[in-house]
Amino acid sequence: MSDAFELNRRNALLLAAGGVAGTLTPRAAAAQGSTMETTSDTHPLAPGWRRFKIGDAEVTVILDGIRPGEGPFPTFGEDQSQEVVGALMEDNLLPPARFANFFQPVLLRLGDELVLVDTGMGAAGRANGMGLLTQRMGQAGVTPGDVTLVVLTHLHGDHIGGLMEAGAPVFANARYAVGRTEMEFWTSDEAKNGPRADNAKAVEASVVPLADKTTLLGDGDAVVPGMTARAAFGHTPGMLAFEVSSAGERLFLMADTFSHFVVSFQRPDWQVRFDQDKTAAAQTRRQFAAMLAEAKVPLLGYHLPFPGFGYVRQDGDAFRFVPETYQMLAGG
Repeated sequence: MSDAFELNRRNALLLAAGGVAGTLTPRAAAAQGSTMETTSDTHPLAPGWRRFKIGDAEVTVILDGIRPGEGPFPTFGEDQSQEVVGALMEDNLLPPARFANFFQPVLLRLGDELVLVDTGMGAAGRANGMGLLTQRMGQAGVTPGDVTLVVLTHLHGDHIGGLMEAGAPVFANARYAVGRTEMEFWTSDEAKNGPRADNAKAVEASVVPLADKTTLLGDGDAVVPGMTARAAFGHTPGMLAFEVSSAGERLFLMADTFSHFVVSFQRPDWQVRFDQDKTAAAQTRRQFAAMLAEAKVPLLGYHLPFPGFGYVRQDGDAFRFVPETYQMLAGG
């Protein structure tokens, strides 16, 4: 098999992961009465953004970038072997030792608020084809100055990297919100002097300067009307998921709770390298997966294949991720 054919095949598979609606132009989707819109740009692997409705709330997923590479072992299934993880990949018709990681901030238009959830890689990612948030926001008809609130699920670099550009806030008119427990950890002496010191420095440079405009959140706190913080601890000490509710419909923004669309659901107890408290992270995955499966409520995952939007189905003692295809087009 030639390298060119293999690249084209992978690109086609990644495009297909965005679902049937990803093939519709905004004009064609509107003609079908769709609540979804999408557009393409020059990125070789997937469209740049996807827009849909949850009740009266407008949701726009922005693809900040894609990072293909080796894996998913040992990042996923760190406590397993390459052979065991590779076999699970092959059972799901995936390459045993290659995968792609997606990075997807979300815009929410809730009443008068335009809320950005996470900010991607920023300038540090552009040499590797990431950090495309503001460019693609523009393609979606939004400028950084339009954002009224930036909400951070947690403070890893791929979520806070787009906050600052050349030392100045990118979202100059925005307020900010982050979990209280998360902020307290990353500004603590433990974080600054331990194995996570580099990430603590990034927090010091990009998040701390915004402290006077930042609200600290706890589990169950209302962020804005229609958006509620939910504890999702484990990946980091204070990571939050967010429940969006509008006109009787719900959506959960799950951050890094589910970061691989096979492993996170089919093997929720496997260890993930970047989970700080691996036991708590596994418990969080199971609890949210069970709730989402029972309630049949959709989720968005920051690292799931673009646009990271789908459902959870119970499968014995584990779960399966069901990507959204035409459920929204068909009215649910």
